[in-house]
Amino acid sequence: MQEPADAAARRAVEPVICYPNDTLPVPDMALYTAARHTAQKVDEVLVAPRDAACFKVAAGQFFRISSVEGPQVGDLNLWNANDLSERFYSGKTRALHGTHLTKGQRMWSSFPHLRPMATITADTLDWYGIDAFGGSVHDVIGTRCDPYTGNLLAGSHYHHCCHSNLTRAVADELGVSLKQAEPHVHDVLNVFMCTGFTRDTGQYFMKASPVRPGDHLEFFAEIDLLGALSACPGGDCSSEHSSDSAACYPLLVEVFQPEPNALGGWVSPPANGYNRSHGR
Repeated sequence: MQEPADAAARRAVEPVICYPNDTLPVPDMALYTAARHTAQKVDEVLVAPRDAACFKVAAGQFFRISSVEGPQVGDLNLWNANDLSERFYSGKTRALHGTHLTKGQRMWSSFPHLRPMATITADTLDWYGIDAFGGSVHDVIGTRCDPYTGNLLAGSHYHHCCHSNLTRAVADELGVSLKQAEPHVHDVLNVFMCTGFTRDTGQYFMKASPVRPGDHLEFFAEIDLLGALSACPGGDCSSEHSSDSAACYPLLVEVFQPEPNALGGWVSPPANGYNRSHGR
């Protein structure tokens, strides 16, 4: 169809933010910081390269994901530990906070709960910002590398992609079959991954992560959590994923318990207050 005469004017219309977030509940970062200073490590899980592992965090605890040996990105799933139907909702988190997360922002749960699951309390890569390509770190735009897309695009059957890694970890944690575990796996927070969208085609891109050993992303658990983390087969995702060619390294998950009363009157957030009548 021929471009209309007013095409330039239509493109020049200013955008409107879909979900202004200035009315979101504000996390008490000062309280979290004070509580974190009192916290002692109570658990840790080392996630092997090209594999995944599960971990549990009680409401009111902190957990940290760290690069420990070399540049490595990870794919993170979260569930309500007491009800796996409540899980991380990457799409709504993206709508509320943007394409990439950092300190002070939250991971929100699925409908009908829609409440904070975890709040990011520390990010050693927050200096990166947004680069000249539109890339940034810790994205909620990529879904996770998976064997189905690999088969669609290349006819491959690669089993150590993040989707399969997470499926195996969940199956082992729950003591169920792979077929039963797989529906629990969902879109992820891509921890440490540097991504964006190309300006010419709008395609999802990745580039070498700036993460180095010692870098970490830390969270406050707003509810009881079951987590699963995959150490992506793409390593730092500088060239490819879903293959055995990239250099890959482990990721460390540590859990920290604050001292009693360090959180004062803090309470775990309730489920969303919508009455669920849906107009009837």
